[in-house]
Amino acid sequence: MAIPAFTLAQRLRAGETVFSAWCGLPYPIVAETLGRDGFLAVTLDGQHGLWDLGAIVATVAAVRQAGAAPIVRVPVGDFATVSRALDFGAEGIIAPMINTPADARALAAAAKYPPTGERSWGPHRATTLAGLADQSVYLREANDHIVTLAMIETRTALQNLDAIVETPGVDGLFLGPSDLSIALSDGKNLDPLSQEVDRELDRILAAAQRTKKIPGAYCHSAERAAALAKRGVKFLAVMSDLGMLRAGAAAALKVLNG
Repeated sequence: MAIPAFTLAQRLRAGETVFSAWCGLPYPIVAETLGRDGFLAVTLDGQHGLWDLGAIVATVAAVRQAGAAPIVRVPVGDFATVSRALDFGAEGIIAPMINTPADARALAAAAKYPPTGERSWGPHRATTLAGLADQSVYLREANDHIVTLAMIETRTALQNLDAIVETPGVDGLFLGPSDLSIALSDGKNLDPLSQEVDRELDRILAAAQRTKKIPGAYCHSAERAAALAKRGVKFLAVMSDLGMLRAGAAAALKVLNG
């Protein structure tokens, strides 16, 4: 028996391409609307966004109500929030700055139940949202239905790429193009579309494909997301809610100001 309504892992492991909205604004109705409008997943950016835990609790439920998969990017090194976000009902975790095998193991430990990890029990909100009367189903199935993505965004992470992707309980790699561009230029440039970043994306994609893990990336535009999907990236975070709002406002003002 699979966990009802958990769709993200099933889609990705079936080879589907999943486009996720990206939300930094801590308002459930924004994330819910993006899910209702057709994004299969909505990511709440708990690293650089304006989220607190109360807003995450409410918004995970709103995204699920919209029929989309809720995902949370946690702050750097905050593995305690990994378990909490999953207990709230998130289907996926994006963990930034996974630089070493130890970082990868810590992610897996927080996100997966034994024997793969060390996640402690308490997913009462998650099972409620999933409509599970028998919580033992969640215990049996959660490791296969929770997606963990390790962000690759430093030189150290690139040096440890194989060890990170081969870590049991890490389900995929997620390119952080802006931070990687800063790292590769030794702090001189912010260019997520640089040739150096693009070359490393090929390495990340190859490592994920070799290990049958999920290749993912953040994309600053829909055009970039469509292009990377054609290259084989399967999980793509697209723009941001604030970026979409500003783009819509700019388009409207261009018409109004003629």
